[in-house]
Amino acid sequence: MNNLLILLTFALFTFGSYAHFNKPLEEPSWPATIPGFAFSPYHEDQSPLTGVFPSTESIDADLTQLSGMVHAIRTYSVDGVFGDISKLAAKHNINVALGAWLDKDAERNERELSKLEEIVQRPPYNIVRVIAGNEALLRKDLTLEQMTAYLDRLQKNIQTPISTAEPWDIWIKYPELAKHVDYLAVHMLPYWEGIAVEQAVDYIVDKMALLKRTFPDKPIVIAEVGWPSNGRSIKNATASEANEAIFLRRFISKAREEGYVYYVMEAFDQPWKAELEGAVGAYWGVYDVNRQPKFEFYRPIIPIKQWRILAAASILLAVFLVIFLLMDSGSLKKRGRTFLVAVAFSASSVIIWVLYQHSLLYQNWISLSVGILLILGVIGIWLVILVEAHEWAEALWLKKHRRQLALPDASEQPENLPFVSIHVPAYNEPAEMMIDTINALSRLDYPNFEVLIIDNNTPDESTWKPVEQHCETLGEKFRFFHVAPLEGYKAGALNFALEHTHPDAQAIAVIDSDYQVKPDWLKNMAVHLNDPEIAIVQAPQDYRDYSENAFKAMCYAEYKGFFHIGMVTRNERNAIIQHGTMTIVRRSILEEVGGWGESTITEDAELGLKIFEHGYQAAYEATSFGQGLMPDTFIDYKKQRYRWAYGAMQIMREHAGALFLNKTDLNIGQRYHFIAGWLPWIADGFNFIFTLLAIVWSVLMIIDPIQFNAPNAIISAVPILFFAFKLLKMLILYRTRVHAGVRTSLAAAIAGLALSHTIAKAVLYGLFIGRKMPFLRTPKQAETAAFIQALRDAGQEFLLVIILSTLLLGIGWRIGFDSTETLFWSLVMVVQMIPYLAAIILSVVSISPGSSSKWLKFKPVVSDNT
Repeated sequence: MNNLLILLTFALFTFGSYAHFNKPLEEPSWPATIPGFAFSPYHEDQSPLTGVFPSTESIDADLTQLSGMVHAIRTYSVDGVFGDISKLAAKHNINVALGAWLDKDAERNERELSKLEEIVQRPPYNIVRVIAGNEALLRKDLTLEQMTAYLDRLQKNIQTPISTAEPWDIWIKYPELAKHVDYLAVHMLPYWEGIAVEQAVDYIVDKMALLKRTFPDKPIVIAEVGWPSNGRSIKNATASEANEAIFLRRFISKAREEGYVYYVMEAFDQPWKAELEGAVGAYWGVYDVNRQPKFEFYRPIIPIKQWRILAAASILLAVFLVIFLLMDSGSLKKRGRTFLVAVAFSASSVIIWVLYQHSLLYQNWISLSVGILLILGVIGIWLVILVEAHEWAEALWLKKHRRQLALPDASEQPENLPFVSIHVPAYNEPAEMMIDTINALSRLDYPNFEVLIIDNNTPDESTWKPVEQHCETLGEKFRFFHVAPLEGYKAGALNFALEHTHPDAQAIAVIDSDYQVKPDWLKNMAVHLNDPEIAIVQAPQDYRDYSENAFKAMCYAEYKGFFHIGMVTRNERNAIIQHGTMTIVRRSILEEVGGWGESTITEDAELGLKIFEHGYQAAYEATSFGQGLMPDTFIDYKKQRYRWAYGAMQIMREHAGALFLNKTDLNIGQRYHFIAGWLPWIADGFNFIFTLLAIVWSVLMIIDPIQFNAPNAIISAVPILFFAFKLLKMLILYRTRVHAGVRTSLAAAIAGLALSHTIAKAVLYGLFIGRKMPFLRTPKQAETAAFIQALRDAGQEFLLVIILSTLLLGIGWRIGFDSTETLFWSLVMVVQMIPYLAAIILSVVSISPGSSSKWLKFKPVVSDNT
């Protein structure tokens, strides 16, 4: 019932929000007739650029539609079929302001002017004025001297009033031009000047007054006046159907008061103009390309006429998302469920809005393809946000944990403790570190265990021989094996150990070669295998060298999030990631599933998934029982994460049937966590593709800013929102679940972001290119890299920062940031740059082994899973 009330509340809020922002707007009514329309009769698949022109019949049909609502039309050329427009218009009692197209082509100009002179001087004599050239001076196609020569010629040859059409500022700039015309043909398009729609009519009145003062003896005709219904914004001017309706209805009312003669720009949408003016050029018509009115002429204006449909679609999609998010939410507090419902409704509203905006566009195959990719990208980002939100809610607002792992009372000695065989695989590890690891195992407070150390393929005998000799001093519990050659990397070593395990061993424990376990590790954890349902007992990875320098402290902060947030959440549905240290697995089940898999480089995570596929249980206790060593350099840190991410993609590919088709005993919660848990990494991979496409698109914007506009602002806002959402989630959960301060949380964020590029490469290679890769061992206690090498460690990220920064400067220089879309796109570029900057920062920090870690504070994390 609570879920239903929450859902109903947000549904009503969504519907009410749509209703609020679409309240009818009272504006002056459109009159029965207006002075004029700019008239271009091209249909959707027609364009002068491709040489496909309208027919006489379609032009006549357009004039029939305008008949009775307009006194005159303005044309732009007399070439071909357009030379017949005045004759066709006369049939409908429509006058014509006849235009001749003038540009740099002198021969074409001569043909246009000669044809114009001929048409003006023949019946039906409905040409009321002539306009020679359209913004030819603004485009710099003609010089002032060339234009005045053309105008003087026309004044000599015809009696009809003549002019040339230019924006108001060109007339002010070239006042001598007025001496060669009978009237001023002025373009008043405040949208192009970035004027908000609320001030646009007053702006025109002001400029008309200026022109009248400057040219008191010349009549003024507004040859173009209008507002686009779609396209990019410019400063304060926003293109929309509502703004087009508001502007035109207000302007027409004011023009009647002021006695202006004007031609509304324009009668019909012209998709072909997008190639000349950008996408916005296609949307200046009062009627769309299908000759349907785009807004109300007389009734109140509703910003989005279909708002009820959009609201209903948003609610229905949100309900579907909510059902998915809350299908297993019994342990969530009310505020957690409310949070998830809010995110679901936000996602649905944005997705529906993006689809609606896309439906308003005139599409060619390029724009359609780009649009589909953008929509899929938006949906993908929101999918990751929903997954992140689910983890956020379950980490912060659980009533209580459903799968609790109680540590045994220290005062009581558990009975029936299983015999545990502890396996320590090693390759080319420092002998001193290995001996410390073995000594810690020798201090275990546990009665029944053995330790097998498997050194596989270490070539230098002086590296492994001291370890073998030390094991001999510890008695028969400790057995050392040096095996060469041995295939299968770590998994091969572990399978070798399994073959040589004591016959009485009931459980296999694994630790990495650098781990020093606490004496009570097995006593506290192995006892849980007395529960026959449990096959895996897992404790978190932890590290003891985090205080050595700032680099390791930052990495340590990043590691803690997974083990104290992600793993705890996954444990609720028996879906932990088994990691190959501090893990204990029931021997019989390990053998049942075929041992450690050698086909992936993350054999530990794959083993856990195989065990779940067989229907067994795992237990996770977020208490540290042992500590290892972290990578010493940034490049080693990246190698480790590359291996993890690549291995995850191998597992996803090899176990696709179990994860996506439910071909095993995995339940839906386990499938969800394995897919959702790797989804952020997959998002990093596709985000890298997006970065490359964004680079290409930005280059095209700089080269040709008319053809290539920035995407819609709401599309650009989604990746910005995604970044902010993930950062906020991390800061909040680190504060509440890891008990980290702001500085520590930010350090973890920098370390995590620094790995984004590495993860992206691993994901893309793992999913689409590679089938196998060498096992990448993470070196411990390595010599600190030279300064130049440390800089090279972030070389690709540094290059991407340079490219993105250069493009940002190029956009600012070539296009500017007046457009909201361009501004948001630039912010997207900044957001895309942040992970690469983080990599540079961490790389620089890593070359300072003596840097202090004291500025980061780490409090012990007490498990709440008990």
